Amino acid sequence: MKNFIVATLLAGTAFNASAQAILEPPAKTIECGKVEVTGIVLSPKGDNILVLHDKGAELRDLETGKRLMDFPYNEDGTSTVYKGLFNDNGEYVVLIGFAGTREVWDVKTGKQDKMLAQQRWIPDAIRTREMGLKKGNSDFDRYYQQTRAELADLVAHSEKEGAVAFTDEHGNILQTLTFPTNKDKHHLSPCVFMDGQFVTGTDDGRVLFYDLAKP
Repeated sequence: MKNFIVATLLAGTAFNASAQAILEPPAKTIECGKVEVTGIVLSPKGDNILVLHDKGAELRDLETGKRLMDFPYNEDGTSTVYKGLFNDNGEYVVLIGFAGTREVWDVKTGKQDKMLAQQRWIPDAIRTREMGLKKGNSDFDRYYQQTRAELADLVAHSEKEGAVAFTDEHGNILQTLTFPTNKDKHHLSPCVFMDGQFVTGTDDGRVLFYDLAKP
């Protein structure tokens, strides 16, 4: 009977140990310098990524990590980009800042093309009040950030001090990523599932790619 209990406990321990979301350490890291990474967007062709940060945004080769283009966003009194989007063929990117100002940049030339008015990324005044948001506070600033991502029954969401928690369909925590090098306690790590990997960013300019754990 004793042996049966021990075997059962060991089996349970093995199951819990394998119930993780991602494999550590990261499979790849792209260093972007002294910036706080606020978002990551995959290009339509899947060959490049747009890295959003507090000094604008930059286009990086996904395979090599080489920087291809800088987009020095500077609107609404800040250079921080909270949301980015490619157009369908990847020739342009839309960058969105603090107050929802939308700049369109040419990917090939790196020059600002125009301001985009028809996309209403920011909630109107009534919707903003309904959501309990106030312009000028941190909740409003970060409304657009990638703080949650889902892949089947796996959910990744940003936590305090830049941590990322992974939960199953029942809300049980499977794994937590922490980044002791983060200096900004208010940093929210972006959460993105991309081609069989989980991708996030730190406040010291790193974009981290983690392989997903096998079920």
